[in-house]
Amino acid sequence: MKFKKLFAGVALAALLVGGLAGCGNKKADNSVKRIQDKKTLTIGTSADFAPFEFPVVKNGHKVIEGYDILVAQKIAKNLGVKLKVQNIEFPSLISELQNHKVDLVLAGMTKTKKREKAVDFSRHYYTESEKILVKKSDANKYNTKASTKGASFGAQQSSTQETLAKSETDAHIVTESLTTSLTTDLKSGKLDGVVLAKVVADEYVKKYPNQYAEAKYNMKVPTSLKYLNIAIPKNEPALKKRVNKEITHLEKTGQLNKMFKQAQHEQEKSGK
Repeated sequence: MKFKKLFAGVALAALLVGGLAGCGNKKADNSVKRIQDKKTLTIGTSADFAPFEFPVVKNGHKVIEGYDILVAQKIAKNLGVKLKVQNIEFPSLISELQNHKVDLVLAGMTKTKKREKAVDFSRHYYTESEKILVKKSDANKYNTKASTKGASFGAQQSSTQETLAKSETDAHIVTESLTTSLTTDLKSGKLDGVVLAKVVADEYVKKYPNQYAEAKYNMKVPTSLKYLNIAIPKNEPALKKRVNKEITHLEKTGQLNKMFKQAQHEQEKSGK
């Protein structure tokens, strides 16, 4: 009987030691504290995607404005820190986040299975659809997927638009890191179209009504690719919780819609 009690005691001690060791091995989540200690929230974006992010010159200095920046400012305020924006080419944003060169990524980015293997994502803060921007003379040229065969379309490298262009059109797809490079190629005739978020395509047509149009063909967009999310480093639940809480607050109070309209107004004023 004593032996059984002794064995049970040893087993219990082993479990306790093992449990404590497990707790010791578990890395503490200091994601919020890290940002608050440096008093700055650094976000990565790709400033070629108006009205989400675009460069403007103010008082002789180039700054980045847009919807994503307005959302980031709210998150920084919630954390009690200043906001720093780094302009990075879109294909490099995920790796920069993984290497902790930035704390978050706000760049009109959607949550995909491939990206989720590398980083985490917030709840969505915008719902979008996609269109093909073409020259006005080609407004009625592309009405079906089959009609895109033989065309040359552009899409931003590593973007949702690239994924859709390859799966939902029969065109030859050209990728560039900057959306603005693709629209320049469309203007010069090097491309027949550019796959863009509808709100971005709308702005091009609005600004240049005699030059651009949106193709009639409506690509099928999976539900998972309709939402924009904020990218967050893996295993930082405290930061993710704070970001999600702020997005929920901004949505419930109607501020997300107001900020999007504000970004569109800023874009119009800047001429972007």
